[in-house]
Amino acid sequence: SLTMALTRFERYLGRFLRAVVWMLFAAFNLFAPQQRHGVSRLPPITNPLLLLSAMQLARKIRRKEVMSVEVVQAYIDRIQEVNPLINAMVKDRFSAALQEAAQVDKLIEEEMGGEEVLEDRLPLLGVPITVKEAFALQGMPNSTGLLTRRDLVSGVDAPSVALLKRAGAIPLGVTNCSELCMWLESHNRLYGITNNPYDFERIAGGSSGGEGSILGAGASVIGVGSDIGGSIRIPCFFNGIFGHKPSTGIVSNDGQYPPASGLQMGFLCTGPMCRYAEDLIPMLSIMGGPNANKLGLSAEVDLKKLRFFSVPHNGGSHLVSPVDAQLLQAQKTVVRRLEADLGVKVQELFIPQLKYSFQIWGTMMASPGKDGKPPTTFAELMSEGGKKVWPVWELFKWFLGFSSHTLAAIGLALVELFQSSHPSPFILQQKESLQQELEELLGTDGVLLYPSHPQIAPKHHHPVFTPFNFSYTGIFNILGLPVTQCPLGLSEEGLPLGVQIVTGKLQDRLSLATALYLEKAFGGWREPGKSGAKP
Repeated sequence: SLTMALTRFERYLGRFLRAVVWMLFAAFNLFAPQQRHGVSRLPPITNPLLLLSAMQLARKIRRKEVMSVEVVQAYIDRIQEVNPLINAMVKDRFSAALQEAAQVDKLIEEEMGGEEVLEDRLPLLGVPITVKEAFALQGMPNSTGLLTRRDLVSGVDAPSVALLKRAGAIPLGVTNCSELCMWLESHNRLYGITNNPYDFERIAGGSSGGEGSILGAGASVIGVGSDIGGSIRIPCFFNGIFGHKPSTGIVSNDGQYPPASGLQMGFLCTGPMCRYAEDLIPMLSIMGGPNANKLGLSAEVDLKKLRFFSVPHNGGSHLVSPVDAQLLQAQKTVVRRLEADLGVKVQELFIPQLKYSFQIWGTMMASPGKDGKPPTTFAELMSEGGKKVWPVWELFKWFLGFSSHTLAAIGLALVELFQSSHPSPFILQQKESLQQELEELLGTDGVLLYPSHPQIAPKHHHPVFTPFNFSYTGIFNILGLPVTQCPLGLSEEGLPLGVQIVTGKLQDRLSLATALYLEKAFGGWREPGKSGAKP
């Protein structure tokens, strides 16, 4: 039958792809430079200001219990201590930040309206933030890891960044991302590679990996990321922090590079990344501007009244790694806790269309926009401001050490050459039925648990073997559903565990409320180098 033939073909294709990737990886290991660190773990946090949420810091600053200058200086000291080990921040604005903090302290000293006025008008007054380098932040680079954009300096702020600044936040600098934001390891030829704060030999994820790493290291408290296939959630997972991919169309995506094209504007989301769950809702309500009103974020959520579902894996795609046993176990533990604490029944489900997550993501990302124009190709983006990039020639140059691009970027440009311009009707049908099924299942009171990624943070460059694993996150960009990434303690190796919390469209407050509960139940972010993190 056709289905059996398809399944057999998929199996052979899976084996073939794995063989090709193994050969590439063997070659890569011959040529790749080895990283060496004299130090094997992060220094412990000694300043207690670094262990407060952004909301707690804002309150203390408004009440004059601590000065903004002290908080900003504490974070600058921490960045200077850890950044040589993790390479997360790629350009700082420390002296400007200290001047802005001094102005905040002066403003608070002179404020006559009292604390309430400040809280209402400037909810983040005096709190430091970090921003992914792909976003425009005035006076900072915005290269997205392209050598040809190395001299570019932003003259304006991206709208999401501007809203946080208008709420009183003080940017400390910009953080690393993958080349052109399209890979799950934050590595490029301009800034180098970012390390995971729990184990320097492992990846921080991507594309918002510098942001994930600096937050996980306790060198930032809140930050800005973007996500078209998991670029907020994967780094949040690998670095043990919280992140939220909002419902589509709530937070502006303007002011980031590369701009989305084709149908991609409907899949790209800008959102908050943070160490403490209580900062997610305030950040989202600021970043969303007037659109945030659609989410009813201030409404109380009674978790006992929600319907919970758990999907343990994607049903076994041949393109994707099986889910790590420790992650399966962590998700089961969440189910048991929810049932014991809330008296709810969590229903375990298997959703067959999820098996085609990567194919659905790839098909929709390559689809022409409403104007009939195809999206900008990856090779075109790589050619920005320089010579045209020919992917095969670029790969040859890479092997000889002459390419100004990463292997991952060249690989993506090569894959595009073989993409059919005619989407498979079978895949489109899978997408439609999955969309309908999940929207009906979740409604306005459903919450779904799903693995964030099949593997715990992999070693550097290893994702080249498993390029489709991001489809665990990417599928929800295509479906436009909000997702909160939530840490669940550490693995046996001392690496973060976690889970995605998915809800219906515009029901973001349900997953955010669940994240607050899970932070209490599982302890939230854990300081690296402490609490069983790898020695």
